[in-house]
Amino acid sequence: MTGALPEQAAQGTGNNAPPGPAARRRRLGANLRRLREARSLRLQDVAARLDLAANTLSRIETGKAPTRTSYLIAMLDLYGVVNPGQRKLLTDLARDGQGTSWWAAYDDLLPAGAGHYLDLEAAAAQVRAFAAQAVPGLLQTADYAAAAIPATVPSLTASGVRQLVALQLRRQEMTRNSKQRLLAILDESALLRSIGTARTIVGQLRHLLAATADPAEPDIACCVGPGGQVITRCGDVRAVQSTFTLLARAAMSPADSTHLIQNTATRWERQATYEH
Repeated sequence: MTGALPEQAAQGTGNNAPPGPAARRRRLGANLRRLREARSLRLQDVAARLDLAANTLSRIETGKAPTRTSYLIAMLDLYGVVNPGQRKLLTDLARDGQGTSWWAAYDDLLPAGAGHYLDLEAAAAQVRAFAAQAVPGLLQTADYAAAAIPATVPSLTASGVRQLVALQLRRQEMTRNSKQRLLAILDESALLRSIGTARTIVGQLRHLLAATADPAEPDIACCVGPGGQVITRCGDVRAVQSTFTLLARAAMSPADSTHLIQNTATRWERQATYEH
């Protein structure tokens, strides 16, 4: 996975943040699929009735594409949905699913599927991440992100790097404002890898220590494990969640992790003194 979200692996749902368009589309699609299956109708048959390609209807049901009101009305009629309240709920979901996401200004810089994930992340109650190569984006300082992003996507212009740094900081702001719980597992090598200057790494490690200072905030753990990728398919998410659970069992305790980060930061601070 390349781009702004190399490490994000899994997400929950249910915080107080307003769901973005992708979350609305996903909810609508799940409802439409249940209604279709309750009538024992095949996707291909419904698509033909609507004069749509089966692939287009599939994308609507999986939340990857918005649906026109005319198509929605036809589907609700075909599925026998007559309750006014239910029809209004689904119509509202369809309308909201056509809105513009907060990340739209960065769309041309994001890898495929990342925008859809960002909408789901914004609506999540809990985010779980594991990383072996670098500190996860939701925990990166601006200086660290500015050094890490070009290493991941060398073709980016300086302007593109600045925009993706701004996106990372916006993600972090949204996470703080919604009081999401972030669970992160870092491979120890992510603390030792030279990304940017030694001073940049010291600032990043001190930022990690600050994130673990309050027991109510997310814990940070360090262990040997694989890097992550953006995942939205249910089956794949479950597989990564299982991997995360296994990594968590093998990880150092939060207290030991804090001690390790402190010692590593001290070593980087010694190196930073030679940069000037």
